[in-house]
Amino acid sequence: MDIGDWTERFQGTRSLPRSVRDRLIASARVMRYPKGSEVFGPANIPDSLFFLFDGTLRVLQTSENGREIVLYRVDAGDSCVLTTACMLAEEAYNAEGVAETELIAITLPKLAFERLVTEKAAFRNFVFAAYSRRLIDLLRVVDDVAFGRIDVRLAHRLLALAGDQAEISATHQHLASELGTAREVISRVLQDFQKRGLIAQSRGRIALLNRSALEALAASS
Repeated sequence: MDIGDWTERFQGTRSLPRSVRDRLIASARVMRYPKGSEVFGPANIPDSLFFLFDGTLRVLQTSENGREIVLYRVDAGDSCVLTTACMLAEEAYNAEGVAETELIAITLPKLAFERLVTEKAAFRNFVFAAYSRRLIDLLRVVDDVAFGRIDVRLAHRLLALAGDQAEISATHQHLASELGTAREVISRVLQDFQKRGLIAQSRGRIALLNRSALEALAASS
């Protein structure tokens, strides 16, 4: 698949010297993944750096009892912190990456990655700056799950899913996976939101009736 100069797509790569960008283009592979497919999982040890050119990748972890938690999402123009970490450590993934939409990704083989990191300071700085940013995002998720109020987090998630719309399509189980909690907890909080006139629920649908109140709740601590 020819997508042209893909280094223009990423803030970090388009600021690299032209010679480094040309080496990236020559060494990397363009990959396509259909929606819903597994991009990586616990059985895999990554052998390439992963850049997402287009689409959204959902990274999630499943406990022994089957409960899922969404760790983070990789959006177009970003790299995957877990792939970078596991590739550097030569360890298998401890989570799963699922194509939330159809994906176009750029993969840079480990050997080419190691040569560029060794030889080009600009590329090395770019990789580890991106890694640091994504790691901080992941730590925020851990902090939210461990210490955040579930009503505040749920209000924030409902608003994020709705965007400019007044209604969203989401099951209680889906929201529980997004927030790393049990479906029963989500059902209880949504019932409370409905009693307070913040939302209305129907099968698989949630209407946002009082967006300003949800926004105030989402902004509280």
